[in-house]
Amino acid sequence: MVSEERKRELESKIAKSKEIVREAFNRFSQNELAITWTGGKDSTLTLWTVRQVCLEDKINIPKVMTIDEGDAFPEIHDILTKYEKEWNLDLKWCMNKDVYDAAGGVLGVDVEVAKLNEINQKEIRERLEYPGDKFPFEAESWIGNHLMKTVVFNDFLKRNNIKGMFMGIRWDEQAARVKDEYFVLRPGDKYTPEHTRIQPILHFTERDIWDTTLTYSIPYCALYKQGYRSLGAATTSVKLSDIPAWEQDLENTVERAGRRQDKEEAMERLRKLGYM
Repeated sequence: MVSEERKRELESKIAKSKEIVREAFNRFSQNELAITWTGGKDSTLTLWTVRQVCLEDKINIPKVMTIDEGDAFPEIHDILTKYEKEWNLDLKWCMNKDVYDAAGGVLGVDVEVAKLNEINQKEIRERLEYPGDKFPFEAESWIGNHLMKTVVFNDFLKRNNIKGMFMGIRWDEQAARVKDEYFVLRPGDKYTPEHTRIQPILHFTERDIWDTTLTYSIPYCALYKQGYRSLGAATTSVKLSDIPAWEQDLENTVERAGRRQDKEEAMERLRKLGYM
């Protein structure tokens, strides 16, 4: 249990997030908005906050999208399916099936570029400037991350005519995100439709996330109780402790140390290409 003073701090942070959410609803219609949800702690708090505003203001919650990169924890699937039903969400399950099928769904298998569809080939040759004939199917490699996440995200925007996307990004989570703003306009090009990224929990720290989640009984993935701090692909995320995430030394250790580090080092470059 947190102190009354701490609870007031959390209430102030939640109020700020709700203010951002309401501003988004003023800028866009409900049908032009969507919410990204990975099943992780940050995106779940973001979804919870948007849902609270919708309940309070008696408006429909926007559609929700999640991306299956082909290397997911079963526990992530569990929380997504459980609250898809309990919260009555219009959850869209998205995947780059072309790449996944070309690999036969097997991690590490080489994918032949020439056998992919035109969209994926253009992303590989023109955007990533990848010269090879093959690449290994890995969800969080440079090429795999782009194809299995960013390309899927952009396709969702196009198919659903989304103008504003809620995302669970925090200033303190990753160095590439420290200068983010609550509303970020991404200009359109031939790969990406113009859209605004809405980031209502930027001001939350990792400690804030856990204090809020536990104080307000917000759902969280079971893996955090096992000791995971940050969840990515199943085969490349590791836990560095056996105690629950919220009991660890959050202030003096690196949150994403258990994630694939070549991806962490390339985060700025990935974000320029449209990664979240």
